[in-house]
Amino acid sequence: MNAIMKLVMGDAQADRVVPPTGFTARLTLFASGAMAFLTVFALALSLASGRLAHRWGEELARSATIRISAPADQMAAQTEAALTVLRQTPGIASARALTDEEQSALLAPWFGADLPLDTLPMPRLIEVVEGYPPFDAQGLRLRLAAEVPGATLDDHTRWRKPLVDAAQSLRRLGWLSILLIGGAMAAMITLAAQAALAANHQVIEVLRLVGARDGYIALAFVRRFTIRAFIGAAVGVSLGLLGVMLLPSASDEGGFLTGLGFQGASWIWPILIPPLGAGMALLSTGAAARRTLRRLS
Repeated sequence: MNAIMKLVMGDAQADRVVPPTGFTARLTLFASGAMAFLTVFALALSLASGRLAHRWGEELARSATIRISAPADQMAAQTEAALTVLRQTPGIASARALTDEEQSALLAPWFGADLPLDTLPMPRLIEVVEGYPPFDAQGLRLRLAAEVPGATLDDHTRWRKPLVDAAQSLRRLGWLSILLIGGAMAAMITLAAQAALAANHQVIEVLRLVGARDGYIALAFVRRFTIRAFIGAAVGVSLGLLGVMLLPSASDEGGFLTGLGFQGASWIWPILIPPLGAGMALLSTGAAARRTLRRLS
């Protein structure tokens, strides 16, 4: 408990053991700041990927499309027959045939806005919204095959799974990046602490001669490096959040690339980065200090 109080409140005499400036101080501040900055963007990527996977899964899982391919003189009759089947099928909340204008809008990104649908043999699309409990896709396919020979049901399974898997992979990649960033930060702070201890070995020997214990010396280094890591991480998080806030806001047109931000309770994650960085510095510096002091004995 006494060591914890000294770590939090500080000890003026012990603080003199560690030089307040120098290469190790700048390295610790820069490493913690840079790693915290990168962690903010890795978090934003991971959280946005998770939201994207959830949205894609929900939207595609609750919708389906029926494509009617029939001669022009049978298109209206088969479309109406398919709508009748859908209205009689349990688990379907709604179903409607897309208008020519809506189908033109779907094709516009590939063929332009002036596509003349009336001169092309285009299939008719029917939008199906799933209810609860969901409809039996296989049973619906069999009934459509019997009553509407030109109808094909697409429940979006082949589209949904690869998209959701890709988004989940991005999410896992984001968390893996955070772990690697944390490991790199711990390694840099450990090297800085070892360099500071080695550079001050004469001071450490003098302190030992006057009765200072290794725990007292190690605590001085741990406290100074922990504070530096916290300050550097706080600055890095602030800059990272500023960068995230400058990104375009989420929109349907921009999709994933405009949704890299924090929403709701997810704002707690970047706030936790400085204390977590300080805790990592405390553990890595403590281990480095004990190891280096044993070697200098």
